[in-house]
Amino acid sequence: MKYNITELLIDLQNKNRKSIAKSISLIENDQKIARKLIKKIYKNTSSSLIIGITGPAGAGKSSLINIISLELQKLGKNPAILAIDPTSHLSGGAVLGDRIRMNELTNSGVYIRSIASRGATGAISHSIHNIIRILEYADFDPIIIESVGAGQTEIEISNVADIAVVVFNPNTGDNIQTIKAGITEIGDIYVVNKSDLNGSLQLYRSIQDYIGESKIVLLTSTKTKKGIGKLVKTLQNLLDTKNKLKRSNSKSKIKYELRDIVLNNIKEKVDMELKSNRTLSYLEQIELKKINIFEAADKISNLLMK
Repeated sequence: MKYNITELLIDLQNKNRKSIAKSISLIENDQKIARKLIKKIYKNTSSSLIIGITGPAGAGKSSLINIISLELQKLGKNPAILAIDPTSHLSGGAVLGDRIRMNELTNSGVYIRSIASRGATGAISHSIHNIIRILEYADFDPIIIESVGAGQTEIEISNVADIAVVVFNPNTGDNIQTIKAGITEIGDIYVVNKSDLNGSLQLYRSIQDYIGESKIVLLTSTKTKKGIGKLVKTLQNLLDTKNKLKRSNSKSKIKYELRDIVLNNIKEKVDMELKSNRTLSYLEQIELKKINIFEAADKISNLLMK
């Protein structure tokens, strides 16, 4: 299918919802068109601040994002939301259910998009950087990313987001194990959500004790609205601070993205090679014990380096 990129760019600047959705779908599904599109808009991106909201499944991230987005809108911001859902390893499909929990936002003008992680090694989709560029070009700021509750791999969010918010739920079991899940190293703000439930104050104190006084720890409840105002005010202050530092911090994020693209290019090349007749010949030799698997891997690696 042919696309008129010039018309698409005009529609993006006019915040045409169908064109934003179409552009994101192209980024996810058509690499050739995606590259042409990004080349056209690249110089006019990297302006928006990215808020990453992460944490264990069941922490109430979607409900929290719903309220935060509406409050940021009241402050004159123009937020967009990317909800990253886990991809099934069997079917390749994703739940993509976050928009159901964010119905109120649809009518408010906040742009919401659920995207699948599609086998990315961590919680972040491979296409996320370019999807962010589409939203930046359409003048959304900040862009809020809700990442998959996947434990240790959540550290990946810090390589994309300018501000990382880690959300905990008091009903996740052993407090110390919850805290040591690996995501306490990345946050700018730590939130004990569902603070109307038993055990929330205990978890709040445990997190404070574990990560020290240098980090921000807050109690919130989307049910009673407790702590929401303080969270939004803290976010606003951080957005102002991070905006001044964004340029100086951009090099490390560019390095991370560049590494991701290079690794993805290599992976595609490896996948193609493993389907070739040459590799099938090595497989037969390994099976017949004519060559061991390490020798075969070295030979294939050397071929890929040429």
